[in-house]
This record gives sequence, structure tokens and C-alpha cells, in this order.
Amino acid sequence: MPEKNITTDWDRYDETIEKFIQVIAKNMNLYGITSSVGRLYGVLYFSDNPMTLDDMRDALKMSKTSMSTGVRALSDMKMVESTFRKGTRKDMYQSEEDWYKSFTSLFGNRWRQHTETNIEEAEETIAELEAILDRTEDDDLTQKITDDIERLRYAQNYYEWVMKFIQVVESGKIFDYIPKNK
Repeated sequence: MPEKNITTDWDRYDETIEKFIQVIAKNMNLYGITSSVGRLYGVLYFSDNPMTLDDMRDALKMSKTSMSTGVRALSDMKMVESTFRKGTRKDMYQSEEDWYKSFTSLFGNRWRQHTETNIEEAEETIAELEAILDRTEDDDLTQKITDDIERLRYAQNYYEWVMKFIQVVESGKIFDYIPKNK
């Protein structure tokens, strides 16, 4: 009889952890990470030992190619790292356990990409509007372009502020203002 209880407890444990892995996957979707890559991170996070691509494939029932792509994406975001185990030839991976570090890296990368794109787009838009402004004789259009360029300069100032904020996050100075929970 006790044997059955142990099995049931392990089943409940697996279900409980799987539920939380789904939460991780859903939350990572907020940062532009697919649910499958989020699940991969969750599986690595709850693994007591580093895993090979084959281990991950078996755990998630996904192709080895998908696992490789997912691990590469997580590695680029500094959320997993490769590790070495003596006697094992295959690459092994483990999750970055410091979620604060992962967040600052992920947040910084994602926001930096989008903000830099927005800065470039604002520059190009201003240049195009100034070219139209130079050749138009329409007073209403001249006023509209002048107003819009002012709006775009405001946007640029905002994006420059966002870049400063990103630097505070990436450098870890954010923790001077909002300390990590112990």
C-alpha cells in the first residue's frame, strides 16, 4: 500500500512542477520568447543536473533541432550556460539560476533592440519630413511638418531616456534603487 502512495505523490509532484513550468513559459512570452523555449528553460531550471540536447528532447518530446535552437536562444540571453561533465562528450546545459541576472540581460537586450530601432526610425522620418519641407510651398503643410518634427524630437528625447534606463538595468545599478529580495 505505501508504494502506491509514493507513486501518487510523485505524480502530483510532476503535475505541480509542470504547472509552474507552464507559468514560466507564459511569462517569458511577454519578452518575445516562444512558449516552447520558455518550457525548455523551465525544464532546465527544475533539473537537478545539467542536460544534453537528447535529455531535453526526451523531456519535452520535441526535435533535437528545436532543442538546439531553443538552447542557443536562451544562451544568447544568458539564461542557460553550457557546462562540462567529466566523461561526457556531449554538450551539457544548465539554467542560469539568478533570475535577476537573467531579467536584466533579457530586458536590456529586448528593449535596446526596439529602442534603437525607434531612434533610427525617428531620425529617418525627420530627414524625410525636412526634405519635403525644403521643397514645399504649401503653408499648411509647412506648419504640419514643423509640428510633427517637434513631436518626433520629443519622441527622440524619450527614447534617449529609455536608453539611460536600459543602461541602469544592464549595469546592475537598478539594484541600488530597487534591491534584490533576499
